[in-house]
Amino acid sequence: MEIIKGGVCAPKGFTANGIHCGIRKNHTKRDLALIYSQEKCSCSAVYTTNLVKGAPLTVTAQNIKNGYAQAVIINSGNANTCNANGEEIANQTCALLSKELSIASDDVVVASTGVIGQQLSIKPFEEGIPSLVKGLSKEGEELASEAILTTDTVKKQVAVTFEIDGKQCTIGGMAKGSGMIHPNLATMLVFITTDVKISSQMLKEAISTDVQETFNMVSIDGDTSTNDMVVLLANGMANNTEITEKNESYAVFMKALNTVTVALCKMIAGDGEGATKLLECAVRGAKDKETAKKVAKSVICSSLLKAAMFGEDANWGRVLCAIGYSGANVSVNKIDVSFISENGEVAVCKNGSGIDFSEDKAKKVLGAKEIIINVNLNDGIEESTAWGCDLTYDYVKINGDYRT
Repeated sequence: MEIIKGGVCAPKGFTANGIHCGIRKNHTKRDLALIYSQEKCSCSAVYTTNLVKGAPLTVTAQNIKNGYAQAVIINSGNANTCNANGEEIANQTCALLSKELSIASDDVVVASTGVIGQQLSIKPFEEGIPSLVKGLSKEGEELASEAILTTDTVKKQVAVTFEIDGKQCTIGGMAKGSGMIHPNLATMLVFITTDVKISSQMLKEAISTDVQETFNMVSIDGDTSTNDMVVLLANGMANNTEITEKNESYAVFMKALNTVTVALCKMIAGDGEGATKLLECAVRGAKDKETAKKVAKSVICSSLLKAAMFGEDANWGRVLCAIGYSGANVSVNKIDVSFISENGEVAVCKNGSGIDFSEDKAKKVLGAKEIIINVNLNDGIEESTAWGCDLTYDYVKINGDYRT
């Protein structure tokens, strides 16, 4: 397996583009993106658990209930959520794109991100879609990745190549997400493309399984968004034997998919609003998977711990505190904790109690850009990982005037 460039355009048959169409007031910012496959794709998606959902999610779920799609259109700058005519706008967008691409309107996935409760006009779509389609190219992933960003500071894209049945296959992905992110999907839009031939049923199984260990283990600020979705499209152009069951080929596909999704998770967590550090909580020695996940999520969600990591303070008591209120059934007197980074490792807790450690060394370890909070429950063999970021002054600044 090899990591390559190209993002969503890396797999055979996929092109993309991104333009400014007028949704954003700032004309220097792209606000409309398109991903297109020359062949119809098997398609599956997972959506936010928030009861308040953006209109595009409802329309997309209806469009791909047959398990197929061929294009994805995404706007930024307006979430198209809590709008009286939201679904009408989303459906009209699909119809405009279908006409321009000569595909069925229900073969379109539609997504939006931005401010909630702001009216959205169809006019920018009417004016922008023709040039959006005309500019589709194999190199368009950079423009598309830029067009979906809101408070993100960097584009997030990755691709890998691998073999199934002796055929070269590729999976690529792009994502946006910086704030309003919490386990069970949140303000992240993730679009994954592949040229693997796999049935819609197995694709649904694959993405539903993978998100439990990846995107549902990311938290920036504890707020679950109204608009996030993870969409996976497979056009079959690699010409491998179609994957229709959980066999060896499916296992290879899952490994490649997980490589892409974990990479995107880290990019999202590391680019959290105002963040200066990527945090990873690695839990091992749990009695069962659910315990490991509960502990990892609780630690990564702790505002007190996130603030301590920003201040480079090895306040390990906050790790134990978060484990204690996680709801997981753990033996507190067995827990070991250490902090790890490229600058070394410092053990801070053994068997649930503090141990002597060098504050200077701890400061050095926590001074790195990526920090692993290593937790051993010493109570079994299961493990889990969650990702987040530190809590900084800039998070408040960004969200204090996000709408205005």
